[in-house]
Amino acid sequence: MLDNVINVISVVWEWIWNNSISINIILAIVIVFFERRDPKNIWTWLLVLYFIPVVGFFLYIVIGQDYHKKKMFRTKEIEDELNGAIKKQEDIIFKNEFKLEDDRLKEYSDLVLYNLESAGSVFSENNSVDIFNDGNAKFDDLINEINNAKNFIHIQYYIIRTDELFNRMLEPLKEKAKKGVEVRVLYDGMGGSSLKKSTIREMKKAGIKVAVFFPAYLGRFQFRFNYRNHRKIAVIDGKCAYVGGFNIGREYLGVDKKYGYWRDTHLKIKGDAVNDLQLRFMLDWNYASKENLFKNPKYFGYKYHRSQGKIGMQIISSGPDSKYQTIRDNYLRLINKAKKTIYIHSPYFIPDEAVFNSLKIAALSGVEIKIIIPCKPDHPFVYWVTHSYAGDLLGSGVKVYTYQNGFLHAKGMMVDGIVCSYGTANMDMRSFALNFEVNAVIYNADITSKLETQFLEDLSSCKELTKYNYERRGLFVRFKEQISRLFAPLM
Repeated sequence: MLDNVINVISVVWEWIWNNSISINIILAIVIVFFERRDPKNIWTWLLVLYFIPVVGFFLYIVIGQDYHKKKMFRTKEIEDELNGAIKKQEDIIFKNEFKLEDDRLKEYSDLVLYNLESAGSVFSENNSVDIFNDGNAKFDDLINEINNAKNFIHIQYYIIRTDELFNRMLEPLKEKAKKGVEVRVLYDGMGGSSLKKSTIREMKKAGIKVAVFFPAYLGRFQFRFNYRNHRKIAVIDGKCAYVGGFNIGREYLGVDKKYGYWRDTHLKIKGDAVNDLQLRFMLDWNYASKENLFKNPKYFGYKYHRSQGKIGMQIISSGPDSKYQTIRDNYLRLINKAKKTIYIHSPYFIPDEAVFNSLKIAALSGVEIKIIIPCKPDHPFVYWVTHSYAGDLLGSGVKVYTYQNGFLHAKGMMVDGIVCSYGTANMDMRSFALNFEVNAVIYNADITSKLETQFLEDLSSCKELTKYNYERRGLFVRFKEQISRLFAPLM
């Protein structure tokens, strides 16, 4: 028996020796063209194979294989699970087996399919949603969740200011980091330009990981005015997530005299949709920090935190890197499907031609359309072009209202009391194509009705922009609108 083993080893060894040149060539091809290694590592292994051909072959087999890829197999499992969920839902829709609890939602299966196909947005229906319109209540709730965090805290905002609000958040974040909770903070290089360097150093010293999306090149000076990351996401332990309009700054608490009360909308979500917001955060974090969070599936809380809710939802995102303008297309599809009502909150109303004409057609077809915009500007040019587009809709029967009780910053649309889309995207071309945005499309009459009720309550704090008054605006106002509208595609 032993003699047979020795003979086999001898034959194998002799074959390797006689074919060492061919083996080295094959390994070299594999290393250069398939391994995607660092160039320094490639040249090192090529030299090893050249100078010690047979020993080099065994060294490569033993220590040269990229076993890190074996660890990355967990990432593939996550990807496979996501792709499997998409394929499963596609099959259900194509077989006409896709059902929602409310019969009125049947006709939205094509929108679910579009989001699956265009953006890989999986539909989940075990979610619960809390709605926040006031910044104090929203941040009190977020800070409470931060205080209760056990594993990780992921925070992403377009704007983070060094002021009393962030200082309130910073202490519990530092405390959690010191206790071993992973804390990551991501902000946009332009929106977060006022965040003090001393505050960033303080965070990093406490163990908080900080990343900047498209940072400035020279101090605080930004060359990129487009392609900003406008998303606002917070994920705590994978059990809950927040998405909506509030940034981190004192004005969002309604204490800034310039703006007064800040009327916004933010959603707190529990259920499988949390996983989708986590995925969005991780993709942005990986890009900004070069830290690949997909290596560890612990960040996908859907395996551990199940919600008892029954709210159907898809998380959709879009940006300059997207093949489709998914959020714009969802607004467009919702407008075209509306039978009775369309209610819109938007601080900036600069729709592209497709959305603008669809609103006109819907209004002329008998759909009740009401739009609430701010009564005061935070960006003067944007304010005047918003009035210009809103005014042009009045002749089609669209009703436009200006919010008088402070500043309106809520971003969303409600259709027929059964479907809504709320998140970070404004009803403007910048949100459609130039910024990175994220919205929650909610297929649920209860949540949509709650948002509609709040919308109708807002009307009591609004002044209607009538066609009669709009047509009698002064020459200087007309001049400002026309000049601003020339720059509409850039705003």
